[in-house]
Amino acid sequence: MLKTLEDLITLARERKSNPVEASYTNKLLEDKSLAKEKVLEEINELIEAVEQGTNKIHEAADVIYHLIIYLEKSGIKI
Repeated sequence: MLKTLEDLITLARERKSNPVEASYTNKLLEDKSLAKEKVLEEINELIEAVEQGTNKIHEAADVIYHLIIYLEKSGIKI
């Protein structure tokens, strides 16, 4: 699992340094407000999934991805 997180962090940093046209990751890296909105949205979806007992893993993965991108955009290194 740690390797997957490291790969995701590496991807975020690579996309920040070398943007790829039409990349969702780059769209988030370019728009801090959108990145923030997505973190909040995904956290709410995770809470709902946990409370309902559905789709928890998928929603947790979405939170982790969006949080990593938001932190990278904000200059916070993990």
